[in-house]
Amino acid sequence: MKRKIEVFDYANEIMQAVKTGVLLTTKADTVDSMAISWGSLGIFLDKNIFCTYVRESRYTKKQLDKNPEFTINVPVGAYDKKIIGYCGTRSGKDTDKIKDLGLTLEEPEIISVPGIRELPLTLECKVLFGEVQNIVNIRNDALMRKFYIDVADFQFASKDYPIDYHTEFYGEIVSAYIIE
Repeated sequence: MKRKIEVFDYANEIMQAVKTGVLLTTKADTVDSMAISWGSLGIFLDKNIFCTYVRESRYTKKQLDKNPEFTINVPVGAYDKKIIGYCGTRSGKDTDKIKDLGLTLEEPEIISVPGIRELPLTLECKVLFGEVQNIVNIRNDALMRKFYIDVADFQFASKDYPIDYHTEFYGEIVSAYIIE
């Protein structure tokens, strides 16, 4: 059973969970979940949205390019923390994380991507658009070094040693619920 929710009534819970990790689930070649700890809730073009950031090199990016829908799966109450850890350290191109962890897929309401029963607060999202980050606009050298490249080395990035940028996906939240 799914209990429908108003997203912004749960904004604090969702954003606190993002800090420590939630799952972004995709479905194209396979169903795959990736741990994320970057994301935001907001309103864009009169739509409730969840924005997420996915590196260009990730299997999840390829999945989203094929099927621009995703779910955000948020823990509610006690849960097995190894789920986030495992999904954050393995690639779906190499292993079936859903099978490996014995996760239970929940039929979606509107999109083609399932939820994950073990992380029951679910946002079903359709990508409105994706935008590759322009890291030249990052104005904080410490963040640039932490997440991308040393500023002094920036000029040396090339096709042989590319910077692994993120694409920001703006996902319209088309359904939100807690799996019970």
